[in-house]
Amino acid sequence: MKIGELAEQSGVAASRIRFYEASGLLQPAQRQANGYREYTPDTLTRLEIILCAQGAGFSLEEIRAILPPDLDKWPHQELLEALHRKISEIELLEQRLAQSKHHLLALVSDINNRTENESCAGRTKRVLDKITQGAAKAPSADLQTRRTKRRA
Repeated sequence: MKIGELAEQSGVAASRIRFYEASGLLQPAQRQANGYREYTPDTLTRLEIILCAQGAGFSLEEIRAILPPDLDKWPHQELLEALHRKISEIELLEQRLAQSKHHLLALVSDINNRTENESCAGRTKRVLDKITQGAAKAPSADLQTRRTKRRA
């Protein structure tokens, strides 16, 4: 099938298909005598896998590492390891998001719960003091997490 047909069937722009091909995610298309690309039906399946993997949070580099040239020969162990790694990353992200949500809810509560006769400036100072006190405690742990992630 030609690139226009593949784009229509997959919902992926032709330019993106060419990008995936140039990036090594798709096998190079055969060229017809007129220079048009001719893709195999397997290419549609590969595009669907790429889109699904991206939707699950995999980078193109991660997809390239596990996507075999022959879809009938998946590297079983490597695939499982990649899936488990991604699950761990998602769980860590969920923890961080839950922590961020908790901090934001506490901030909203602090802003809404003012003492009687508290001025706007007084409330602002109280909330900002609480934020800076919390920030003084958090960076060391957060910075250590970022450093560890960079090394990995």
